[in-house]
Amino acid sequence: MTYEKILYSLESGVARISMNDPATRNAGSAQMGEELFDALNRAAFEARAVVLTGEGKAFCSGANLGDAGDMLADPRRDVGTLLDRHFNPVIIAMRDMEQPVVTAVRGAAAGVGAGLAMAGDLILCGESGFFLQAFRHVGLVPDGGSSWLLTRAVGRVRAMEMMLLGERLPAARALEWGLVNRVVPDEELDAAALALAGELARGPWSLRRIKQVAWAATDCTLEQALINERLGQRDASRTEDFVEGVTAFAEKREAVFTGR
Repeated sequence: MTYEKILYSLESGVARISMNDPATRNAGSAQMGEELFDALNRAAFEARAVVLTGEGKAFCSGANLGDAGDMLADPRRDVGTLLDRHFNPVIIAMRDMEQPVVTAVRGAAAGVGAGLAMAGDLILCGESGFFLQAFRHVGLVPDGGSSWLLTRAVGRVRAMEMMLLGERLPAARALEWGLVNRVVPDEELDAAALALAGELARGPWSLRRIKQVAWAATDCTLEQALINERLGQRDASRTEDFVEGVTAFAEKREAVFTGR
């Protein structure tokens, strides 16, 4: 696929995927959703870690409402179609891919853009970054997985406040609330995200199982979590990286993992 709304690069095992429509502050469109889905599938094949970010002054300003103009006269209009066909598959792909995904937020992560940002396994935020559940301002409801992701990250009460009032959550407060992992100066965001993803790309095969059991634990019983952990240990202990890790520990040196 030829990309027009995103940028894609691969270096040292890290795939960098960047939404690239600065004129709309990277507003989500059907084309962007298709390209993101394709890029994530490509990264799942050739990378060991992923960075998802946005070009220009915003991460993603939400769905491109200009695309909805033609629907207003149709009483059977359904803006949820854009989600079913183009953005829900992206959120699921981010969760299900074995590679850890680092999202790097500069400026607005609004609407569906907030969902994309929160779907990262690790979330970095520039000092200008903010999260906005903008839906109530245009008479819509949260999407992009926001109702699920946000509630689990910050709790029902704070999530309800963001969704019902539609106020900005700035970077510093997002860190305080546990919505993001780190806040860095804007000019350091890209380098910090790539460095973090590089660390993940050099990690052991077991990182993929860590990601899987952690996501599963958000929505399963303790009994199922114990089963997931036990199966994960079985699979991880059969890898070359486990042998290398134990050997390096015994030899008092840093392990060199290959992802196998």
